[in-house]
Amino acid sequence: MELIKIVDLHALIGEKEIIKGVNITINSNEIHAIMGPNGAGKTTLINVIMGNPKYKISSGDILFKGKSILDLSVDERAKLGIFQSFQYPEEISGVTFMNFLKLAYEKVHPENQMKVLEFGDMLLKTADSLKIDRDFLKRYVNLGFSGGERKKSEILQLNVLNPQIALLDETDSGLDIDALRVVSNGINHAFERGMSILLVTHYKRILDYVRPNFVHVFVDGRIVKTGGMEIAEELERNGYEEVRS
Repeated sequence: MELIKIVDLHALIGEKEIIKGVNITINSNEIHAIMGPNGAGKTTLINVIMGNPKYKISSGDILFKGKSILDLSVDERAKLGIFQSFQYPEEISGVTFMNFLKLAYEKVHPENQMKVLEFGDMLLKTADSLKIDRDFLKRYVNLGFSGGERKKSEILQLNVLNPQIALLDETDSGLDIDALRVVSNGINHAFERGMSILLVTHYKRILDYVRPNFVHVFVDGRIVKTGGMEIAEELERNGYEEVRS
């Protein structure tokens, strides 16, 4: 089933056009990787799909299960089943991770309200299955977390909230090999439950663990090449200079 379809999308920040005619279709339970140099517009694309009001869509459309979502706010898109992770997750002082996740879960899954103990049990089992320290759940959200811990916390959120599609923006950035394995395992766990993934990355290394159905090369606001893992391997060998030209 067609989950998200982006049709000739153009988007600006201020007066500057960043997204310059993107077309992509993501079906249910597919992994798509977007690779490209710095400043290509990869993060902007993720933000535009999620509905960040900082960006303005000048033309084109974003369809979710065949219906345009351009008029929907960020929280409305989240309730549909769209999840975004961030390059630099924010700290939230005074709010424990467990309370944060319970409130978020109630908002995106109003049909499945759980009592505190029931939710806590589910949260612990999820953390254990992903090999994520239970201590995370007692701490304030991302407060004092290392870069790797912040990325792990987002993967825990992903698996607890269980959206239909996850937009993951450089989830592998700054991870050592052990943290990369934990994060990759969490992404694969979500995929095995039927989730679709749109993964933005600069490097092939995470794709050795999270195997995409499609790899898209993103340069100057456009997708310039699409294929399978051979694309990532080609970029690993030759860099982006060849696709820039």
